[in-house]
Amino acid sequence: MASHSLTARPQPVSRRERPVFSMSDDHAMSKKILNTHSPNGREVDVDIILQVIEGIFQHIHGALQDSTDRESMETSKLEENASFAFDDFHLEGLAYIMHKVSCQFSGGGDAHATTMEILGMLSSYQWDTKLVLTLASFSIIYGEFWLVAQKFATHPLAKMVALLKQLPDIIEHAAALKSRFDAINNLLKAILDITKCIIEFKRLPSQYISEDQPSMSVAFAYFPTAVYWTIKSIVACASQLTSLLGMSNELISATTTDTWEMSSSTHKLNNISDHLRAELERCYEHIQEKKHTEYYQMLVHLFETTQLDNMKINKALIYIKDDLLPLEVGTMHTRANIDVLRRKTVLLLISDLDITPEEVLILATVYNESRGRSELQYEIVWLPISDRSREWNEGYEHKFKELQALMPWYTLHHPSLLEPAAIKFVKERWHFSKKMMLVALDPQQGKVVCQNAIHMAWIWGNLAYPFTMAKQDELWSIESWRLELVVDGIDQNIIEWMTAGKYICLYGGEDVEWIEKFTTSAKGVAHRAGIDLHMIYVGKSSKKDRVRRINIIIRKENLSYCLDDVMSVWYFWKRLESMFYSKMQLGQTIKDDKIMQEVLTMLSFDGSDQGWVLISRGSFEMARANSVVITKTLEDFHVWEEDAREKGFVLALIDYFLHLHTPQHCNRLILPGLDVDIPEMITCAECGRPMDKFFMYRCCTD
Repeated sequence: MASHSLTARPQPVSRRERPVFSMSDDHAMSKKILNTHSPNGREVDVDIILQVIEGIFQHIHGALQDSTDRESMETSKLEENASFAFDDFHLEGLAYIMHKVSCQFSGGGDAHATTMEILGMLSSYQWDTKLVLTLASFSIIYGEFWLVAQKFATHPLAKMVALLKQLPDIIEHAAALKSRFDAINNLLKAILDITKCIIEFKRLPSQYISEDQPSMSVAFAYFPTAVYWTIKSIVACASQLTSLLGMSNELISATTTDTWEMSSSTHKLNNISDHLRAELERCYEHIQEKKHTEYYQMLVHLFETTQLDNMKINKALIYIKDDLLPLEVGTMHTRANIDVLRRKTVLLLISDLDITPEEVLILATVYNESRGRSELQYEIVWLPISDRSREWNEGYEHKFKELQALMPWYTLHHPSLLEPAAIKFVKERWHFSKKMMLVALDPQQGKVVCQNAIHMAWIWGNLAYPFTMAKQDELWSIESWRLELVVDGIDQNIIEWMTAGKYICLYGGEDVEWIEKFTTSAKGVAHRAGIDLHMIYVGKSSKKDRVRRINIIIRKENLSYCLDDVMSVWYFWKRLESMFYSKMQLGQTIKDDKIMQEVLTMLSFDGSDQGWVLISRGSFEMARANSVVITKTLEDFHVWEEDAREKGFVLALIDYFLHLHTPQHCNRLILPGLDVDIPEMITCAECGRPMDKFFMYRCCTD
């Protein structure tokens, strides 16, 4: 057959030339490349052209694969994309220039000269357009090549064209040609990567980044070299197709050198792409910083100006977009829009993922109680602050979901929805560091009415509604240092005993031997004094496991009453701590405020290694002392027994405490708060002298 004699004639495999210049020559060559660059300002829709190009390449890739369900799905998708392209694709005179470029691929000569010729033809276009038009020109040839190859066996016209082109049966020899076409596909992928990268640079928003920004200027300076090598690689791909025309079966297998050269070009383009991507990433970082600064300034402006309602501030802080429902009720997993917060007092619960279940559950008790009262128009929204410098992983996700599931109020659907600028605002303006906060926003304009209402919530619960500073001041104005303030809401039994006129003794510490000795001695003294004394162990703010074990011992040996669980113990001490911070919010000082003095005394007891007691009858008669003083006092009961009968047990106890008091003592106070919360000076509750300040770092509470 004549056709056989034609295909048997050897053809040049490829032009294996040495590179005209190496990477070290790129800077010098860029000037020559720039001489071909004279854009006239015409804008070309490169996106839609690139979409068609990728569709062609994906169809070709599918032809080289086995027929699978996945391929069928891809083909269906490609056909859908192609339909879109035909409906919207307008070349606007570009077909002619692409035809001229495609003629260069079969014009012979060395690759450098061909590349420079193409750059000259495309001189009036931008860098990204040069690449897209060159790639489109090649995709026409590549697409026609594979269209004939695929239809060769079944379509008469394709067979005739294949015969004239001296095109072998590519499908039949697919195995032998696999390495060559794999190399071409890999090179085309690298070409596409660079093309898309340069297009991305063009899309960067000019309002956030200018061309003289360092990363932009570095990338722009590298564009001529990158475009040159990319177009030269496209020329190399076209050369590989030309070399297949009329190739004999024997030469089909001889592809090692050609494959190596294309792999070398792929490696070079990947290096160029990595370099550009690194600069692009720096540009994105710069843009993000600019956007964050702009967003941050917007938040500052919103809080400094009068708003028509509370929605603008709520949206800006929580989630400003309208593309999804950002809120979720944690315990129910139902989604909601920010509109549910309209004209309601909003309490922003701000914390990291180290918030404790005790904090959540106690606050949940307060929140659930409010749901049955129509006059309490407030909502809580949890804004989880995650460490963006650490990669979000399954551990963080699990921890977030666990906490979210405990919350009956609204939570942000996911921490990633929170704007970095909002996190910065919370940290810088509201001084959030680690400790949980409850920022109260008013229902009319979303203004901050209390920067941290969590202390009010711990002390008074829903009585603190609407959680404003004015309400906090009002509540303190009617409060005094009394046992109801200390124990309110902790245990109903204590309130009932107080109402019945019983003597109440709160005590704490972690020395089991002292606890056994004290409770035995106190029972004996109460019997001799003829008083009905109820002792309640309130543990220690830290050492949860230790307190739990002590509770077990106390119940087993029937030493005294103790709080139901460690959560009640935690809540007892949290309320006392909150009293201190609440007073500080109002500008109260230890020197002039009786409640602050007594609270600090209690916190000092808790911070020491000793036990302590507080004995009271009624609301206002309260005597407190550390373990050393109370032990000595009980031992000396015979000394003040007569006074106890005449003055009353508690008043006589106070007098004897004062009798035993010496200036030699050491109080330790631990305030687990923020730097902004800690006063510069705290005076000792015992002697009034300034206490020394130390720093303590603690990783856990047990």
